[in-house]
Amino acid sequence: MTATLSETLTLLLIEDDDGDAFLVEELLRQAEAPPRITWVRNLAETRAKLTSEIQCVLVDLSLPDATGLEALEQVLAMAPHAAVLVLTGLRDVHVGVAAVQAGAQDYLVKQDVDARLLARSVRYAMERKRADLAQIRLVEAELTAKENARLENGLLPVPLLHTKKLRHVTRYLPGTQGSRLAGDFLDTVQTPDGSVHIVVGDVCGHGPDEAALGVALRIAWRTLVLAGQSGDLLLRTMDTLLRAERKAPEIFTTLCMATITPDLTHARMRVVGHPPPVLVRDGVIEALGGGPSGPPLGIFPDIEWTAIDVPLGERWSMMLYTDGLIEAAVGENRQLLGVDGLVDLVKQHGAIDLDRLIRHVGTLSDDLAAMLVSRSGT
Repeated sequence: MTATLSETLTLLLIEDDDGDAFLVEELLRQAEAPPRITWVRNLAETRAKLTSEIQCVLVDLSLPDATGLEALEQVLAMAPHAAVLVLTGLRDVHVGVAAVQAGAQDYLVKQDVDARLLARSVRYAMERKRADLAQIRLVEAELTAKENARLENGLLPVPLLHTKKLRHVTRYLPGTQGSRLAGDFLDTVQTPDGSVHIVVGDVCGHGPDEAALGVALRIAWRTLVLAGQSGDLLLRTMDTLLRAERKAPEIFTTLCMATITPDLTHARMRVVGHPPPVLVRDGVIEALGGGPSGPPLGIFPDIEWTAIDVPLGERWSMMLYTDGLIEAAVGENRQLLGVDGLVDLVKQHGAIDLDRLIRHVGTLSDDLAAMLVSRSGT
């Protein structure tokens, strides 16, 4: 009966006995799709022939340069992504069980092997290896996601906001790259004079270094605001910190910050290479016009950023966000939302609702930090 292998595999046979090696090759040639076989006689040759193309390794447990589980352990170390099938001439089930417990996908006793059994064992070993690798990736992803969530939640600030006249909502969500920490940050501080200072920023890139830099910039911003700094002096100080702390000269940071007057009717903003905030005031929904205040931090030295004075009135809402929101793919054509699309979406909803916006957008390709500050009137 013809043995079955549903795909053409690349196998490595580690066998020092010429007769046994010839037998295994002959049995595998009877498969419906005979595999490509590389034959080596010891572990020394194995190191030279074991490439990433090898999908399955058949290994004898009695080799000239290693025997028993020692040989198996070395093969497993050399081929972490390949299925390993143990061949033994010992009629001792404990040897095979120990081999599987040590990491092999299956074992066969040479004297009991025929073409059909060998082909089936190779196929099953491959499937078990795929399942093992998938389970490992799943566990690693879950652990990474939990650790990232713990770190992100622990690093998010508690807003220093004392007035009850403002509604303040924040969201911090990972994108599809959520297994990697990002440098998005946000903060809110109300100073003793009653002014409310807000910021949302984004360090370019992903990873622990960028996340740590984002936290450093956020803490620096809060400290500088509490110390009475504002405007270009604050931004130049943060620019100096960024240049000192970043791991590579190409790393930059965008941000949008605003200072809302104590009577909550005006705001002075600086849009530093960042997406413009979305405003709702007097029933009009729009993105802040007039262009950015200047380039991101960390690119040009001795920059001045233009302040943007915004009258707010008695009833208003303001949303600051990172580009993870406008870079989301939406609609049947999966086009980027963009700033105009975001404004249109808010107009459809009739107001800014962060949770509703995020649900409508769906899957985020990048991380998102967003803040909604609103005043309902006197």
